[in-house]
Amino acid sequence: MTLWLVRAGRFGEREQFAVENNLAILGWEELPDLSKVQTREELADLLSDYYPDKQKKTLINWESQLWPFVNSMQIGELVAMPLKHRAIIKFGYVTGEYKYEPANPSGFKHTRPVKWKYEIPRNQIEQDLLYSFGSAMTVCKITRNDAENRIKALLSGKPTRTPVPPDAGPGDEPEELLDLEQIARDQITDTITQTFKGHKLAHLTAAVLQAQGYKLRISPEGPDGGVDIIAGKGPLGFESPRLVVQVKSGDSPVNVKTYRELNGVINSFGAESGLIVAWGGFQGQVDKEAAREYFKIRLWDADDLVQMIQENFDNLPEDIQNELPLKRIWVLIPQAEE
Repeated sequence: MTLWLVRAGRFGEREQFAVENNLAILGWEELPDLSKVQTREELADLLSDYYPDKQKKTLINWESQLWPFVNSMQIGELVAMPLKHRAIIKFGYVTGEYKYEPANPSGFKHTRPVKWKYEIPRNQIEQDLLYSFGSAMTVCKITRNDAENRIKALLSGKPTRTPVPPDAGPGDEPEELLDLEQIARDQITDTITQTFKGHKLAHLTAAVLQAQGYKLRISPEGPDGGVDIIAGKGPLGFESPRLVVQVKSGDSPVNVKTYRELNGVINSFGAESGLIVAWGGFQGQVDKEAAREYFKIRLWDADDLVQMIQENFDNLPEDIQNELPLKRIWVLIPQAEE
């Protein structure tokens, strides 16, 4: 058995279609049906024909991803799909063979049936495993540090063993192709989890809002009437937009009940909009309701809060900068897929 990583596009553009249709989907939209390709050499020749301007090492890399997706993945094997728009990783099981779907939208035609059964917030997965999921490859095996057994234990609700140091030896994931941005974000998330526990996460959120120009009041620790932060613009905080903020620091995804409760108290606080910060992410139904209330309530999961911290870091209080020391650097982003 194997644990596979299959991404849903450089910008997550195939995520929703993949989840709603129980599919793993590849891009490479120029390529025709690959089900009749008999050998890896034939696939390599096909890539050369369709992408004559690409470097040889790029074509070799692509062939090493396409061939397993079409020919090596077995029914019943576990697949992970990290999402770009939510700080979670979807997990499911392969249920069928490769199929080319010409009626699908452009870039959605190379498919594998996968029954998506689980979703785990990234901050509930050990750092060494997140490092493997940080491969920038569109398709690869995840083999290091007993990854498959540990993920299966996590999905079944059993405790996983103590993480081991990342294997420095050769593996199936090419070292030169890593999503360094996501790896850095996961490291920041882990530090926040350790440093800003409980009500301290509300203070960190408040610091971000202050850096964005809000005047605010933080509720004391304890029962808060459904609101942790009241915020508004202007010298005294009287100006629009006026926000009420609920901060959930637990590991469990926020359910729709919490969302509806915040929606119900917005008017009673004289606010216009609401914000829910959920460190453990959100259940799917919350996202569906939030789409209808886009101009009233916003949702931040762990990835969103980290992004806001990165964007506003220079304006955060000195004590927070000392507890969360970050440095902005430039890196070259690898391109794993067309």
